[in-house]
Amino acid sequence: MKTTKLFGGAALASLLLALPAFAQDAAAPATEAVAVVDKGDVAWMLVSTMVVIVMTVPGLALFYGGLVRAKNILSVLTQVFLGFSMISILWVAYGYSLAFAGPTEGGLSAFFGDFSKFFLSGVTLDSRAATFSAGFELPELVFVAFQMTFACITSTLIVGAIAERMKFGALMAFLAIWFTFSYVPMAHMVWSGPGLLFGLGAYDFAGGTVVHINSGVAALVAAIVLGPRLGYMKEPIAPHNLVWTYAGVGLLWFGWFGFNAGSNLEANALTAVALINTVLAPAAGALAWALAERTTRGHASALGAVSGAVAGLVAITPAAGFAGVGGAIALGGVAGIVCLWAVVNLKPMLKYDDSLDVFGIHGVGGIVGALGTAIVAAPAMGGYPLGEAADYSIVNQFVIQLTAVGVAIVWSGVVALVAMLIVKAIFGGLRVPESAESDGLDLSSHGERAYN
Repeated sequence: MKTTKLFGGAALASLLLALPAFAQDAAAPATEAVAVVDKGDVAWMLVSTMVVIVMTVPGLALFYGGLVRAKNILSVLTQVFLGFSMISILWVAYGYSLAFAGPTEGGLSAFFGDFSKFFLSGVTLDSRAATFSAGFELPELVFVAFQMTFACITSTLIVGAIAERMKFGALMAFLAIWFTFSYVPMAHMVWSGPGLLFGLGAYDFAGGTVVHINSGVAALVAAIVLGPRLGYMKEPIAPHNLVWTYAGVGLLWFGWFGFNAGSNLEANALTAVALINTVLAPAAGALAWALAERTTRGHASALGAVSGAVAGLVAITPAAGFAGVGGAIALGGVAGIVCLWAVVNLKPMLKYDDSLDVFGIHGVGGIVGALGTAIVAAPAMGGYPLGEAADYSIVNQFVIQLTAVGVAIVWSGVVALVAMLIVKAIFGGLRVPESAESDGLDLSSHGERAYN
């Protein structure tokens, strides 16, 4: 039976918990402990994988679909659905191999794996992935499937920034390029043993840098290169169905339990920590956004409440297994207020058209969460840091987190810019014609309407 050392959302824990499973007596022959595949862990990870899929299809699709105008809802649903479908195939083709296979040191191992598991070559019924408890393993195929869902939702998050104006083929090509050269190396750098940020000791339980900053920065760059929608900042561009958005957020929140708690890779007390934090942080984010909106704008809106919840979910993602309940509430509340500022003040100030505020919530919320993890993980905050609690330093960890944030911003931004320019050259432009944009992408790109 072959065992592969793999690292999931709480990657750093594996270094500390993967202790020898046996002791060797000097006078006796060495004996190797047999690792156990726990069926409870396997079942939990399979359920987590399925609920993360629900986050994307239909959760993210409905969340985004309700926020666009009625003439564009099918285009957003299709972009998310087919984007998910494409990335899932690219993941098993080469994404998993480049993210989690390859040499343990030397060459480009700090940034990429290799193609040794191309189309899951060598991943068999008997191959194993280590969990974070010595002596326990998962079937490697379970780990492949779970990580696949992360790749899919991260890539499709970008759809919200360029909604209602980008050519469908150009979008799909952009997602494929960005996935290959931004998502895959970031996943490797943060969650794989040889990775650059893994080696620095960055804390990222379930994807603050890999998922949210990565996609949020790409969304900002893509929106700026693409340019604003027709009539942006000149006429109202209101969501057409906030009920769909509300339903989508409910599905996102449900799926986030698999996203965060599943990133522990096993079912134990730390899994419960991540799960309860995934309730508390979005609750605090929703309340903080609503209160701040009521104070500054005179009303607490339904859209603001669900947006605050998503901001809290984003912020707790990197800290889910490191924060105590007090830290989770504080982090969610701060994210709700800061993301409200980014959406209401920063975006109009800089005049970029991030259609559905992917950067304002995922990018900014991811930065708040990644940096805040250094604080809420502290034992004094009730946190659960790696290693000895007495050795934990907020300042040292904050510097590491800041480095990881900087790498994610620069890496994703450069890849997104180059990818947009390549796609623009290939497709002879990125945008649909003005007449097609006016008619709506449902009809002009897909030949159908959502409503009669």
